[in-house]
Amino acid sequence: MSSPDGSQVLRREFSLWSAFAFAFAFISPIVALYAIFGLALAAAGPSFWWGFALVFAGQLLVALVFAMLVSRWPLEGSIYQWSRRLLGTSYGWFAGWTYMWTLVIAMATVALGAAGFVANIAGVETPSGGLRAVIALVILIGGTAINLVGRGALKAFMTASIVAEVIGSIGLGTWLLLFHRQNSLSVLFDGGGPDIDMWAYLSGPFLIAVAFIGFSFVGFESAGAIAEEVHEPRRDLPKAVLFSLAFIALVVAYSSLAIILAIPDLDAVVSGSVADPVYETLTAALGHGIAKPVEVLFVIGFLASFLALQTSASRVIWAYARDGALPASAALARLRGKARIPVVAILVTTVIGGALFLLSIVAGDIYSLMVNFTSGGFYLAFLFPLIGFVVVVLRRGWTDGAFSLGRATVPVAVVAAVWAVLQMLNISWPRAVYEQRYLDWSVWIAVAVLFVVGLAILLTVRHRIVSAAVIDDIEAADEHADITVAGR
Repeated sequence: MSSPDGSQVLRREFSLWSAFAFAFAFISPIVALYAIFGLALAAAGPSFWWGFALVFAGQLLVALVFAMLVSRWPLEGSIYQWSRRLLGTSYGWFAGWTYMWTLVIAMATVALGAAGFVANIAGVETPSGGLRAVIALVILIGGTAINLVGRGALKAFMTASIVAEVIGSIGLGTWLLLFHRQNSLSVLFDGGGPDIDMWAYLSGPFLIAVAFIGFSFVGFESAGAIAEEVHEPRRDLPKAVLFSLAFIALVVAYSSLAIILAIPDLDAVVSGSVADPVYETLTAALGHGIAKPVEVLFVIGFLASFLALQTSASRVIWAYARDGALPASAALARLRGKARIPVVAILVTTVIGGALFLLSIVAGDIYSLMVNFTSGGFYLAFLFPLIGFVVVVLRRGWTDGAFSLGRATVPVAVVAAVWAVLQMLNISWPRAVYEQRYLDWSVWIAVAVLFVVGLAILLTVRHRIVSAAVIDDIEAADEHADITVAGR
Protein backbone atom coordinates (compact mmCIF):
# COMPACT_ATOMS: atom_id res chain seq x y z
CA MET A 1 0.00 0.00 0.00
CA SER A 2 2.91 2.30 0.63
CA SER A 3 4.39 2.31 -2.84
CA PRO A 4 4.98 5.84 -4.20
CA ASP A 5 2.93 5.31 -7.34
CA GLY A 6 -0.12 4.33 -5.34
CA SER A 7 -0.36 0.89 -6.96
CA GLN A 8 -0.81 -0.69 -3.55
CA VAL A 9 -3.53 1.73 -2.50
CA LEU A 10 -7.12 0.53 -2.80
CA ARG A 11 -9.29 2.52 -5.18
CA ARG A 12 -12.11 4.52 -3.58
CA GLU A 13 -15.01 3.55 -5.81
CA PHE A 14 -17.78 3.05 -3.23
CA SER A 15 -20.26 5.75 -2.22
CA LEU A 16 -22.50 6.00 0.85
CA TRP A 17 -25.14 4.03 -1.05
CA SER A 18 -22.61 1.34 -1.97
CA ALA A 19 -21.48 0.98 1.65
CA PHE A 20 -25.11 0.77 2.80
CA ALA A 21 -25.95 -1.78 0.10
CA PHE A 22 -22.92 -3.82 1.04
CA ALA A 23 -23.86 -3.98 4.73
CA PHE A 24 -27.51 -4.65 3.83
CA ALA A 25 -26.57 -7.54 1.55
CA PHE A 26 -24.14 -8.95 4.11
CA ILE A 27 -27.00 -10.17 6.29
CA SER A 28 -29.72 -10.25 3.69
CA PRO A 29 -33.24 -9.99 5.21
CA ILE A 30 -34.22 -13.14 3.33
CA VAL A 31 -31.21 -15.05 4.65
CA ALA A 32 -31.77 -13.71 8.16
CA LEU A 33 -35.48 -14.56 8.13
CA TYR A 34 -35.15 -17.98 6.58
CA ALA A 35 -32.24 -18.97 8.81
CA ILE A 36 -33.93 -18.25 12.14
CA PHE A 37 -37.70 -18.13 11.70
CA GLY A 38 -38.57 -21.81 12.10
CA LEU A 39 -36.00 -22.33 14.87
CA ALA A 40 -37.13 -19.34 16.91
CA LEU A 41 -40.82 -20.15 16.43
CA ALA A 42 -40.33 -23.76 17.53
CA ALA A 43 -38.28 -22.61 20.54
CA ALA A 44 -40.55 -19.92 21.92
CA GLY A 45 -43.83 -19.80 20.01
CA PRO A 46 -45.18 -16.73 18.17
CA SER A 47 -44.10 -14.39 20.95
CA PHE A 48 -40.50 -14.93 19.86
CA TRP A 49 -41.27 -11.94 17.63
CA TRP A 50 -40.59 -9.57 20.54
CA GLY A 51 -37.05 -10.85 20.53
CA PHE A 52 -36.47 -8.75 17.42
CA ALA A 53 -37.01 -5.59 19.48
CA LEU A 54 -34.66 -6.78 22.22
CA VAL A 55 -31.86 -7.81 19.88
CA PHE A 56 -32.24 -4.67 17.77
CA ALA A 57 -31.98 -2.47 20.88
CA GLY A 58 -28.79 -4.23 21.96
CA GLN A 59 -27.24 -4.20 18.50
CA LEU A 60 -28.13 -0.53 18.02
CA LEU A 61 -25.89 0.28 20.99
CA VAL A 62 -23.12 -1.80 19.43
CA ALA A 63 -23.64 -0.02 16.09
CA LEU A 64 -23.37 3.39 17.79
CA VAL A 65 -19.99 2.41 19.25
CA PHE A 66 -18.84 1.07 15.89
CA ALA A 67 -19.98 4.29 14.20
CA MET A 68 -17.70 6.23 16.54
CA LEU A 69 -14.81 3.85 15.87
CA VAL A 70 -15.14 3.88 12.08
CA SER A 71 -15.39 7.67 11.98
CA ARG A 72 -12.03 7.90 13.73
CA TRP A 73 -10.32 4.94 12.05
CA PRO A 74 -11.89 4.33 8.62
CA LEU A 75 -9.51 1.49 7.80
CA GLU A 76 -9.89 -1.71 5.82
CA GLY A 77 -10.47 -4.62 8.18
CA SER A 78 -12.71 -2.75 10.68
CA ILE A 79 -12.76 -4.85 13.88
CA TYR A 80 -9.09 -5.81 13.49
CA GLN A 81 -7.98 -2.22 12.97
CA TRP A 82 -10.13 -0.71 15.73
CA SER A 83 -9.12 -3.30 18.33
CA ARG A 84 -5.43 -2.94 17.53
CA ARG A 85 -5.53 0.81 18.03
CA LEU A 86 -7.52 0.53 21.23
CA LEU A 87 -5.52 -2.06 23.18
CA GLY A 88 -2.46 -2.97 21.17
CA THR A 89 -1.24 -5.18 18.35
CA SER A 90 -1.65 -8.62 19.93
CA TYR A 91 -5.14 -7.80 21.16
CA GLY A 92 -6.14 -6.51 17.73
CA TRP A 93 -4.56 -9.50 16.01
CA PHE A 94 -6.78 -11.97 17.88
CA ALA A 95 -9.83 -9.76 17.27
CA GLY A 96 -9.23 -9.82 13.53
CA TRP A 97 -8.32 -13.52 13.57
CA THR A 98 -11.70 -14.32 15.14
CA TYR A 99 -13.53 -12.01 12.75
CA MET A 100 -11.72 -13.32 9.67
CA TRP A 101 -12.58 -16.96 10.37
CA THR A 102 -16.15 -16.08 11.27
CA LEU A 103 -16.53 -14.37 7.89
CA VAL A 104 -15.00 -17.25 5.94
CA ILE A 105 -17.06 -19.89 7.73
CA ALA A 106 -20.22 -17.80 7.35
CA MET A 107 -19.44 -17.43 3.64
CA ALA A 108 -19.25 -21.21 3.21
CA THR A 109 -22.39 -21.72 5.31
CA VAL A 110 -24.39 -19.28 3.18
CA ALA A 111 -23.21 -20.96 -0.02
CA LEU A 112 -24.36 -24.34 1.30
CA GLY A 113 -27.70 -22.79 2.25
CA ALA A 114 -28.13 -21.35 -1.25
CA ALA A 115 -27.24 -24.74 -2.75
CA GLY A 116 -30.39 -26.29 -1.27
CA PHE A 117 -32.61 -23.74 -3.02
CA VAL A 118 -30.74 -24.12 -6.31
CA ALA A 119 -31.28 -27.88 -6.13
CA ASN A 120 -34.99 -27.40 -5.45
CA ILE A 121 -35.34 -25.06 -8.41
CA ALA A 122 -33.68 -27.74 -10.54
CA GLY A 123 -36.25 -30.27 -9.32
CA VAL A 124 -34.19 -32.05 -6.65
CA GLU A 125 -36.27 -31.80 -3.47
CA THR A 126 -33.88 -33.60 -1.09
CA PRO A 127 -30.34 -33.06 -2.38
CA SER A 128 -27.57 -35.21 -0.94
CA GLY A 129 -24.69 -33.68 0.97
CA GLY A 130 -22.43 -34.30 -1.99
CA LEU A 131 -24.73 -32.54 -4.44
CA ARG A 132 -25.12 -29.56 -2.13
CA ALA A 133 -21.35 -29.32 -1.80
CA VAL A 134 -20.91 -29.39 -5.60
CA ILE A 135 -23.54 -26.67 -6.10
CA ALA A 136 -21.98 -24.61 -3.30
CA LEU A 137 -18.60 -24.94 -5.05
CA VAL A 138 -20.13 -23.59 -8.27
CA ILE A 139 -21.58 -20.67 -6.29
CA LEU A 140 -18.17 -20.11 -4.71
CA ILE A 141 -16.42 -20.02 -8.09
CA GLY A 142 -19.09 -17.76 -9.58
CA GLY A 143 -18.94 -15.36 -6.63
CA THR A 144 -15.16 -15.29 -6.82
CA ALA A 145 -15.39 -14.38 -10.51
CA ILE A 146 -17.70 -11.43 -9.73
CA ASN A 147 -15.35 -10.26 -6.98
CA LEU A 148 -12.36 -10.49 -9.32
CA VAL A 149 -14.06 -8.49 -12.09
CA GLY A 150 -14.05 -5.39 -9.93
CA ARG A 151 -16.13 -3.15 -7.72
CA GLY A 152 -18.49 -2.16 -10.53
CA ALA A 153 -19.84 -5.70 -10.86
CA LEU A 154 -20.09 -5.98 -7.09
CA LYS A 155 -22.03 -2.72 -6.79
CA ALA A 156 -24.41 -3.71 -9.58
CA PHE A 157 -25.21 -7.07 -8.02
CA MET A 158 -25.69 -5.57 -4.54
CA THR A 159 -28.07 -2.92 -5.85
CA ALA A 160 -30.08 -5.49 -7.82
CA SER A 161 -30.30 -7.77 -4.77
CA ILE A 162 -31.59 -4.95 -2.56
CA VAL A 163 -34.32 -4.10 -5.05
CA ALA A 164 -35.31 -7.76 -5.35
CA GLU A 165 -35.24 -8.38 -1.61
CA VAL A 166 -37.11 -5.26 -0.57
CA ILE A 167 -39.81 -5.79 -3.17
CA GLY A 168 -39.99 -9.46 -2.30
CA SER A 169 -39.91 -9.12 1.48
CA ILE A 170 -42.10 -6.05 1.92
CA GLY A 171 -44.32 -6.87 -1.06
CA LEU A 172 -45.02 -10.45 0.04
CA GLY A 173 -45.41 -9.34 3.64
CA THR A 174 -47.96 -6.68 2.74
CA TRP A 175 -49.91 -9.10 0.53
CA LEU A 176 -50.05 -11.66 3.36
CA LEU A 177 -51.22 -9.07 5.88
CA LEU A 178 -53.93 -7.72 3.60
CA PHE A 179 -55.35 -10.90 2.09
CA HIS A 180 -54.11 -14.01 3.92
CA ARG A 181 -54.21 -13.24 7.61
CA GLN A 182 -55.13 -16.37 9.59
CA ASN A 183 -54.21 -15.37 13.15
CA SER A 184 -54.91 -12.39 15.39
CA LEU A 185 -52.27 -10.15 16.93
CA SER A 186 -52.97 -11.83 20.27
CA VAL A 187 -50.81 -14.81 19.19
CA LEU A 188 -47.78 -12.55 19.68
CA PHE A 189 -48.43 -12.79 23.40
CA ASP A 190 -48.73 -16.57 23.31
CA GLY A 191 -45.43 -17.93 24.48
CA GLY A 192 -44.93 -20.98 26.62
CA GLY A 193 -48.60 -21.77 27.02
CA PRO A 194 -50.66 -22.19 30.21
CA ASP A 195 -48.30 -24.73 31.75
CA ILE A 196 -45.27 -22.44 32.01
CA ASP A 197 -45.03 -19.19 33.99
CA MET A 198 -43.66 -15.96 32.60
CA TRP A 199 -40.24 -16.17 34.28
CA ALA A 200 -39.68 -19.74 33.18
CA TYR A 201 -40.60 -18.75 29.64
CA LEU A 202 -38.37 -15.68 29.52
CA SER A 203 -35.37 -17.44 31.05
CA GLY A 204 -35.76 -20.55 28.90
CA PRO A 205 -37.53 -20.65 25.51
CA PHE A 206 -37.37 -16.90 24.92
CA LEU A 207 -33.60 -16.78 25.57
CA ILE A 208 -33.09 -19.59 23.07
CA ALA A 209 -35.11 -17.64 20.48
CA VAL A 210 -33.03 -14.52 21.21
CA ALA A 211 -29.90 -16.57 20.54
CA PHE A 212 -31.25 -17.53 17.11
CA ILE A 213 -32.40 -13.97 16.39
CA GLY A 214 -28.89 -12.73 17.15
CA PHE A 215 -27.84 -13.99 13.71
CA SER A 216 -30.35 -11.61 12.08
CA PHE A 217 -28.67 -8.41 13.24
CA VAL A 218 -24.99 -8.75 12.42
CA GLY A 219 -23.22 -7.45 9.34
CA PHE A 220 -23.72 -3.73 9.85
CA GLU A 221 -20.04 -3.53 10.83
CA SER A 222 -19.07 -4.78 7.35
CA ALA A 223 -19.44 -1.25 5.98
CA GLY A 224 -16.21 -0.57 7.84
CA ALA A 225 -14.51 -3.63 6.33
CA ILE A 226 -14.36 -1.76 3.00
CA ALA A 227 -13.57 1.63 4.56
CA GLU A 228 -10.58 2.46 2.36
CA GLU A 229 -12.66 1.88 -0.77
CA VAL A 230 -15.32 4.45 0.22
CA HIS A 231 -15.35 8.16 -0.63
CA GLU A 232 -15.41 10.38 2.48
CA PRO A 233 -15.55 7.43 4.91
CA ARG A 234 -15.41 9.46 8.11
CA ARG A 235 -18.64 11.18 7.17
CA ASP A 236 -20.49 8.41 5.36
CA LEU A 237 -19.57 5.13 7.07
CA PRO A 238 -21.24 5.91 10.43
CA LYS A 239 -24.44 6.53 8.47
CA ALA A 240 -24.05 3.27 6.55
CA VAL A 241 -23.50 1.29 9.77
CA LEU A 242 -26.58 2.72 11.50
CA PHE A 243 -28.93 2.85 8.49
CA SER A 244 -28.20 -0.71 7.40
CA LEU A 245 -28.97 -2.11 10.88
CA ALA A 246 -32.19 -0.12 11.19
CA PHE A 247 -33.42 -1.05 7.71
CA ILE A 248 -32.60 -4.73 8.16
CA ALA A 249 -34.46 -4.76 11.49
CA LEU A 250 -37.51 -3.13 9.94
CA VAL A 251 -37.69 -5.51 6.97
CA VAL A 252 -37.07 -8.69 9.00
CA ALA A 253 -39.53 -7.79 11.77
CA TYR A 254 -42.22 -6.78 9.28
CA SER A 255 -41.82 -9.92 7.16
CA SER A 256 -41.82 -12.14 10.26
CA LEU A 257 -44.98 -10.54 11.57
CA ALA A 258 -46.73 -11.09 8.24
CA ILE A 259 -45.73 -14.76 8.13
CA ILE A 260 -46.72 -15.42 11.76
CA LEU A 261 -50.19 -13.98 11.17
CA ALA A 262 -50.59 -15.94 7.90
CA ILE A 263 -49.59 -19.42 9.18
CA PRO A 264 -52.61 -21.72 8.58
CA ASP A 265 -51.83 -24.20 11.37
CA LEU A 266 -49.82 -22.41 14.03
CA ASP A 267 -49.91 -25.34 16.47
CA ALA A 268 -48.34 -27.69 13.90
CA VAL A 269 -45.55 -25.21 13.20
CA VAL A 270 -44.80 -24.59 16.89
CA SER A 271 -44.71 -28.34 17.53
CA GLY A 272 -42.02 -28.68 14.87
CA SER A 273 -44.03 -30.95 12.57
CA VAL A 274 -43.69 -28.42 9.72
CA ALA A 275 -40.10 -28.51 8.53
CA ASP A 276 -40.17 -25.23 6.58
CA PRO A 277 -42.83 -22.85 7.96
CA VAL A 278 -41.85 -19.93 5.72
CA TYR A 279 -42.15 -21.88 2.49
CA GLU A 280 -45.24 -23.79 3.63
CA THR A 281 -47.04 -20.58 4.60
CA LEU A 282 -46.25 -18.88 1.31
CA THR A 283 -47.38 -21.96 -0.61
CA ALA A 284 -50.63 -22.21 1.37
CA ALA A 285 -51.41 -18.54 0.81
CA LEU A 286 -50.21 -18.04 -2.75
CA GLY A 287 -50.33 -21.53 -4.26
CA HIS A 288 -47.64 -23.89 -5.50
CA GLY A 289 -47.05 -21.68 -8.53
CA ILE A 290 -45.28 -19.20 -6.28
CA ALA A 291 -42.69 -21.80 -5.23
CA LYS A 292 -40.13 -21.25 -7.97
CA PRO A 293 -40.22 -17.41 -7.96
CA VAL A 294 -39.87 -17.36 -4.17
CA GLU A 295 -36.95 -19.76 -4.28
CA VAL A 296 -35.27 -17.64 -6.97
CA LEU A 297 -35.69 -14.67 -4.63
CA PHE A 298 -34.09 -16.66 -1.82
CA VAL A 299 -31.17 -17.58 -4.08
CA ILE A 300 -30.59 -13.90 -4.94
CA GLY A 301 -30.53 -13.02 -1.24
CA PHE A 302 -28.13 -15.83 -0.42
CA LEU A 303 -25.82 -14.94 -3.32
CA ALA A 304 -25.69 -11.27 -2.31
CA SER A 305 -24.90 -12.27 1.26
CA PHE A 306 -22.20 -14.64 0.01
CA LEU A 307 -20.55 -11.92 -2.07
CA ALA A 308 -20.53 -9.44 0.81
CA LEU A 309 -19.08 -12.05 3.16
CA GLN A 310 -16.36 -13.05 0.71
CA THR A 311 -15.46 -9.43 0.05
CA SER A 312 -15.29 -8.66 3.78
CA ALA A 313 -13.16 -11.73 4.48
CA SER A 314 -10.73 -10.94 1.67
CA ARG A 315 -10.36 -7.33 2.88
CA VAL A 316 -9.59 -8.43 6.43
CA ILE A 317 -6.96 -10.84 5.06
CA TRP A 318 -5.54 -8.04 2.91
CA ALA A 319 -5.43 -5.64 5.86
CA TYR A 320 -3.51 -8.21 7.91
CA ALA A 321 -1.10 -8.83 5.05
CA ARG A 322 -0.47 -5.13 4.48
CA ASP A 323 0.57 -4.93 8.14
CA GLY A 324 2.84 -7.97 7.71
CA ALA A 325 0.65 -9.84 10.20
CA LEU A 326 0.22 -13.10 8.26
CA PRO A 327 2.56 -15.63 6.62
CA ALA A 328 3.11 -14.88 2.91
CA SER A 329 2.06 -11.26 3.53
CA ALA A 330 3.85 -9.94 0.44
CA ALA A 331 1.70 -12.07 -1.89
CA LEU A 332 -1.53 -11.57 0.07
CA ALA A 333 -1.14 -7.77 0.15
CA ARG A 334 -0.49 -7.39 -3.57
CA LEU A 335 -3.17 -5.54 -5.55
CA ARG A 336 -3.67 -6.38 -9.22
CA GLY A 337 -5.11 -4.73 -12.30
CA LYS A 338 -6.43 -1.21 -12.87
CA ALA A 339 -9.13 -1.83 -10.28
CA ARG A 340 -6.44 -2.71 -7.71
CA ILE A 341 -8.18 -5.79 -6.33
CA PRO A 342 -6.59 -8.04 -3.64
CA VAL A 343 -6.74 -11.07 -5.94
CA VAL A 344 -4.66 -13.48 -3.84
CA ALA A 345 -6.66 -12.69 -0.69
CA ILE A 346 -9.90 -13.40 -2.58
CA LEU A 347 -8.52 -16.68 -3.91
CA VAL A 348 -7.52 -17.72 -0.38
CA THR A 349 -11.17 -17.41 0.71
CA THR A 350 -12.11 -19.56 -2.29
CA VAL A 351 -9.66 -22.30 -1.35
CA ILE A 352 -10.78 -22.32 2.29
CA GLY A 353 -14.43 -22.37 1.25
CA GLY A 354 -13.82 -25.32 -1.06
CA ALA A 355 -12.04 -27.18 1.76
CA LEU A 356 -15.01 -26.59 4.06
CA PHE A 357 -17.38 -27.98 1.41
CA LEU A 358 -15.26 -31.11 1.15
CA LEU A 359 -15.20 -31.40 4.93
CA SER A 360 -19.01 -31.14 5.00
CA ILE A 361 -19.15 -34.34 2.92
CA VAL A 362 -16.64 -36.46 4.81
CA ALA A 363 -16.87 -35.24 8.42
CA GLY A 364 -20.47 -35.77 9.53
CA ASP A 365 -22.57 -32.82 10.67
CA ILE A 366 -19.94 -30.16 10.05
CA TYR A 367 -22.68 -27.86 8.69
CA SER A 368 -24.34 -27.55 12.12
CA LEU A 369 -20.96 -26.80 13.67
CA MET A 370 -20.38 -24.08 11.07
CA VAL A 371 -23.82 -22.53 11.69
CA ASN A 372 -23.30 -22.57 15.47
CA PHE A 373 -19.85 -21.00 15.34
CA THR A 374 -20.88 -18.31 12.87
CA SER A 375 -23.44 -16.73 15.19
CA GLY A 376 -21.24 -16.98 18.27
CA GLY A 377 -18.16 -15.90 16.32
CA PHE A 378 -19.66 -12.56 15.32
CA TYR A 379 -20.51 -11.65 18.91
CA LEU A 380 -17.11 -12.79 20.14
CA ALA A 381 -15.45 -10.64 17.48
CA PHE A 382 -17.66 -7.68 18.47
CA LEU A 383 -16.51 -8.02 22.07
CA PHE A 384 -12.89 -7.12 21.25
CA PRO A 385 -13.50 -3.52 20.10
CA LEU A 386 -16.38 -3.04 22.56
CA ILE A 387 -14.29 -3.99 25.60
CA GLY A 388 -11.30 -2.10 24.22
CA PHE A 389 -13.43 1.01 23.73
CA VAL A 390 -14.81 0.83 27.29
CA VAL A 391 -11.28 0.55 28.70
CA VAL A 392 -9.99 3.51 26.67
CA VAL A 393 -13.02 5.69 27.45
CA LEU A 394 -12.84 4.97 31.18
CA ARG A 395 -9.12 5.81 31.11
CA ARG A 396 -10.09 9.12 29.45
CA GLY A 397 -7.90 8.25 26.48
CA TRP A 398 -10.56 8.51 23.77
CA THR A 399 -10.60 11.28 21.16
CA ASP A 400 -13.79 11.66 19.14
CA GLY A 401 -13.84 11.36 15.38
CA ALA A 402 -16.41 12.87 13.05
CA PHE A 403 -19.24 10.97 14.78
CA SER A 404 -19.71 11.40 18.51
CA LEU A 405 -22.30 10.62 21.19
CA GLY A 406 -20.99 13.27 23.56
CA ARG A 407 -21.95 12.65 27.18
CA ALA A 408 -23.83 9.49 26.21
CA THR A 409 -20.59 7.81 25.13
CA VAL A 410 -19.77 6.09 28.44
CA PRO A 411 -23.23 4.66 29.24
CA VAL A 412 -23.77 3.52 25.65
CA ALA A 413 -20.33 1.86 25.52
CA VAL A 414 -20.75 0.05 28.85
CA VAL A 415 -24.28 -1.22 28.13
CA ALA A 416 -23.25 -2.29 24.60
CA ALA A 417 -20.36 -4.33 26.01
CA VAL A 418 -22.58 -5.93 28.67
CA TRP A 419 -25.18 -6.78 26.02
CA ALA A 420 -22.59 -8.40 23.75
CA VAL A 421 -21.18 -10.47 26.64
CA LEU A 422 -24.64 -11.71 27.63
CA GLN A 423 -25.63 -12.51 24.06
CA MET A 424 -22.35 -14.30 23.40
CA LEU A 425 -22.89 -16.46 26.50
CA ASN A 426 -26.51 -17.05 25.52
CA ILE A 427 -25.54 -18.21 22.03
CA SER A 428 -22.60 -20.36 23.10
CA TRP A 429 -24.16 -21.90 26.22
CA PRO A 430 -23.86 -25.70 25.80
CA ARG A 431 -27.56 -26.53 26.05
CA ALA A 432 -28.44 -30.15 25.30
CA VAL A 433 -29.86 -29.58 21.82
CA TYR A 434 -28.07 -32.08 19.56
CA GLU A 435 -27.71 -35.84 19.75
CA GLN A 436 -23.97 -35.37 19.27
CA ARG A 437 -22.93 -33.61 22.46
CA TYR A 438 -19.87 -32.02 20.86
CA LEU A 439 -22.19 -29.86 18.72
CA ASP A 440 -23.59 -28.27 21.88
CA TRP A 441 -20.01 -27.21 22.69
CA SER A 442 -19.20 -26.30 19.08
CA VAL A 443 -18.64 -22.57 19.65
CA TRP A 444 -16.13 -23.17 22.45
CA ILE A 445 -14.41 -25.99 20.56
CA ALA A 446 -13.93 -23.73 17.54
CA VAL A 447 -12.70 -20.85 19.73
CA ALA A 448 -10.14 -23.10 21.43
CA VAL A 449 -8.81 -24.42 18.10
CA LEU A 450 -8.60 -20.93 16.61
CA PHE A 451 -6.78 -19.61 19.67
CA VAL A 452 -4.13 -22.33 19.61
CA VAL A 453 -3.53 -22.03 15.84
CA GLY A 454 -3.67 -18.23 16.01
CA LEU A 455 -1.17 -18.03 18.85
CA ALA A 456 1.31 -20.15 16.90
CA ILE A 457 0.98 -17.88 13.84
CA LEU A 458 1.15 -14.64 15.85
CA LEU A 459 4.39 -15.73 17.51
CA THR A 460 6.00 -16.20 14.09
CA VAL A 461 4.92 -12.84 12.61
CA ARG A 462 4.75 -10.53 15.65
CA HIS A 463 8.26 -9.13 15.16
CA ARG A 464 7.57 -7.84 11.63
CA ILE A 465 4.12 -6.27 12.00
CA VAL A 466 4.11 -2.69 10.72
CA SER A 467 3.38 0.10 13.18
CA ALA A 468 -0.26 1.23 13.26
CA ALA A 469 0.92 4.84 12.95
CA VAL A 470 2.46 4.09 9.54
CA ILE A 471 -0.83 2.69 8.22
CA ASP A 472 -2.80 5.60 9.68
CA ASP A 473 -0.57 8.11 7.88
CA ILE A 474 -0.90 6.31 4.55
CA GLU A 475 -4.69 6.09 4.85
CA ALA A 476 -5.00 9.75 5.86
CA ALA A 477 -2.90 10.84 2.87
CA ASP A 478 -4.95 8.68 0.51
CA GLU A 479 -8.24 10.02 1.90
CA HIS A 480 -6.99 13.59 1.59
CA ALA A 481 -5.97 12.96 -2.03
CA ASP A 482 -9.41 11.49 -2.75
CA ILE A 483 -11.18 14.53 -1.26
CA THR A 484 -8.89 16.87 -3.23
CA VAL A 485 -9.64 15.08 -6.51
CA ALA A 486 -13.39 15.04 -5.78
CA GLY A 487 -13.35 18.76 -5.01
CA ARG A 488 -11.85 19.75 -8.37
